Amino acid sequence: MLKLSQPAFDQLRRHGEQTYPCECCGVLLGRIQDDEHRVSEVVPCGNTRDDRPQDRFNISPSDLVRIQRQGRERGLDIIGFYHSHPDHPPRWSQTDLAEAHWIGCSYVITSVESGRAIRTESFVLLGAGEDDKRFQDEPIEVVEEQVSLREFEPE
Repeated sequence: MLKLSQPAFDQLRRHGEQTYPCECCGVLLGRIQDDEHRVSEVVPCGNTRDDRPQDRFNISPSDLVRIQRQGRERGLDIIGFYHSHPDHPPRWSQTDLAEAHWIGCSYVITSVESGRAIRTESFVLLGAGEDDKRFQDEPIEVVEEQVSLREFEPE
């Protein structure tokens, strides 16, 4: 189960609206305990895809390294990622699966239709490695507690 606050949920959906008609993307920092992924921080990122940003996304490796280091300094891990599907359902695609490599992490997708966030779904990446990885539907629970809504701190 993915747990996040209403402000965090709203932030990642708003990010999809702001980048429409291109895909947005970002990182979820927090902790995983048993089967619960508890989001503490939502970190919006820039989509570095310039060939097909309307239906593909990429987070730069240097941003991922910095986000991971900054998170660990606060006792947090990368527990997931999010992106939008402009004018498409919030279901993972074969490209999403092929480009997902963080086993055990949540992958959140928001459908943004005509610039408006419509539906958000989450999937957890399971498997032992690249050969047998697969997505499984993951329930989302929006909780009362606050999480940090921060911008990525470039160096």
